[in-house]
Amino acid sequence: MQKTDVKYEMKLLSALAKVFQDEEPVYQPECMKLSGLWGETVSFQAAYTGTNFMRERLDVRVTSSIEKWVRVRTVEQVPVGRATNGIVDDNYLKTTSGLYPDLLRDVKDGKAVVCTKQWRSLWIDVEITDEIPAGDYEIVIALLKEGEAVCQAAAKLHVIGAQLTKQTIMHTEWMHADCLADYYNVGVFSEEHWKLLENYFIESVKRGCNMMLTPIFTPPLDTAVGGERTTVQLVDVEVRDGQYLFEFEKMKRWVDLCRKCGIEYFEMSHIFSQWGAKYAPKVMALVDGKEEKIFGWHTPAVGEYTRFLQSFLPRLIEKLKEWGIADVTYFHISDEPWEEHLESYKAARDSLGDMLKGFHTFDALSNYDYYARGLVDKPIPGNNEIEEFLEHGLTDMWTYYCTGQFYEVSNRFMSMPSARNRIYGVQLYKYDIVGILHWGYNFYNSQFSLEHINPYEVTDSGNAFPAGDPFLVYPGADGHPEESIRMMVHYEALTDLRAMKMLESLTSKEYVMELIEGDLGEPITFKRYPKSDMYLITLRNRINKEIEKRI
Repeated sequence: MQKTDVKYEMKLLSALAKVFQDEEPVYQPECMKLSGLWGETVSFQAAYTGTNFMRERLDVRVTSSIEKWVRVRTVEQVPVGRATNGIVDDNYLKTTSGLYPDLLRDVKDGKAVVCTKQWRSLWIDVEITDEIPAGDYEIVIALLKEGEAVCQAAAKLHVIGAQLTKQTIMHTEWMHADCLADYYNVGVFSEEHWKLLENYFIESVKRGCNMMLTPIFTPPLDTAVGGERTTVQLVDVEVRDGQYLFEFEKMKRWVDLCRKCGIEYFEMSHIFSQWGAKYAPKVMALVDGKEEKIFGWHTPAVGEYTRFLQSFLPRLIEKLKEWGIADVTYFHISDEPWEEHLESYKAARDSLGDMLKGFHTFDALSNYDYYARGLVDKPIPGNNEIEEFLEHGLTDMWTYYCTGQFYEVSNRFMSMPSARNRIYGVQLYKYDIVGILHWGYNFYNSQFSLEHINPYEVTDSGNAFPAGDPFLVYPGADGHPEESIRMMVHYEALTDLRAMKMLESLTSKEYVMELIEGDLGEPITFKRYPKSDMYLITLRNRINKEIEKRI
C-alpha cells in the first residue's frame, strides 16, 4: 500500500447546517456571526474530514476564555427509512432513505472519530450566563493528533449584557411515560421510572417545554382499535358496592415533580378515545380485590362511563384546586377528530355537561366547525390549516404540526433543512400564537403502538411517519435523554421568539415586524417565508443589536 500525505480540514458552520457524510459543506461567513443574550444557549458546528486510510480517534480541544461554558458534542448519523410522505415541495434536503445527521452525543473520552474522506461535525453549545461579561469572545476548536493540532477553526461570539426575557408561549411536547418504562424495562411508577421521568422532565424544560401531558389514565393516543398500550395511570380507582373511589397519591407526586423541574402548565390526558371520541380510554380499577379493565375500546363514550366521570371529575377538580394548579390546567376531549366525527365528538362533549366549567378545553383539530359549534374553546389547528381560524378573527390561538404538515409549512423532519424548523419562531411571533403542541417528545413505538421500537435504529415508527416526527430525544443508556439537532434548532426558534418579544417591550410590535418583513418581497405567513439560513441568522443578530442599543 502506497503511503500518501494525510490531510485534514475543518469548516465552521451555523447550527442550521446539516452535514451529510458524502457532501462537502459550504462555509457561509455571514452565518457565523454569532451573538446572544444572558440566559440562552448559542450553538454552531465545526465540520471536519481527513484522508487517512484508517479510521482515527483524534482529541478535541476547546480554547477560549469562556471554555467553562462550552459543551462539545458529536453529530451522529441515524438510519432513515421513511424520509417524506411522498408528496414534497422544493424545501427538502433529501427525499431518500439513508443516514441523516441528527443525534447529538457528548464527546467520548474527549475524542472525535475521523473517517477517511467522510464529512462529520462537532456540535458546539455556548451556555451564556450572566457570569460571562458582555463583550466579544473567541472560541477555537481543534483536532489534535499526538498532541499537535491537525486542523482548527476559530468562532467569534458577541455576548450582550442583558437577560433574555422569560418564555411566555405555552409549549407541550407529549411525554409518553409508558415508552420510558418499556424502553428501559422498568416497572411503571417504580422508583427507577420516577427517576427517568425526572431526567426527561428536566431536559424538556431546559429546551422550552413548560406544559406537561398528565396521564390521569393511560392516554388514548396512537393505539390500534382494540389494542392497548402499557398502563400508565396516575389515578388509582376502586369499584366498591357499585361506587367509584379514587386515590390521587401518584398524581400528586407527578405534579410535585413537574413543578420541581419547572413545569408551569398541566394538560390532562384525553377523556375520550382518539379520532372521534367514540369510546372511553383504558381505565384500570380494583374490583373485589382484583385489578380489571373497567373501561376501554369495549365501552361507549356515553353510558356507564358518563356515570364514572360524574364521580371522577369533581374529585379531580377538587385536587387540582387543592394543589393550586386549577388555573393552569387544560383538558383534552379527543385527539384529532375529523369532519365525520362531529356528532360523536359532540355527544361525548355534551355528556360532560358543566363538569369542566371554568377550565379550558383544547384539542388538536383542524375543522373550524368544532369551534363554531362551541365544542371546544381552544382549537389547535395544524399550521397548514390555521388560516381559516385566523380569517374568522380568532385570537390567542394555538397551533401544532405533525406528520400531516409536510407541504409548504414549517416542520422538523430530518429530511427538511433546519431553517424550516427555526422559522417557526418568527411565525409564532407574527401571529401572536399563545401555545404550541407536538405529539412526540419520546414516542418509541410503532404506529398504533403495535410494538416497541429502538429509536436508535428506527426513527420513523416503523416506516409510518417521516423520520423526526415521532420523537425529539433519544433514550440515553445512562437514563438521561440524548438531544437531537431538531431539538436544539426548535429551542433556537423559541429563543428567537423571546428576543422578539423582548425587543417589542422596548419598542413596539410594528418596529419588530419591520425588522422581520421590511426587506422581504412578500409578508410572512405559515406557508410563505424566507428559506435561507442567512435570513434567520441575520435577523436574530439585528434583533440582538437593537436590544443592545436600548439597555
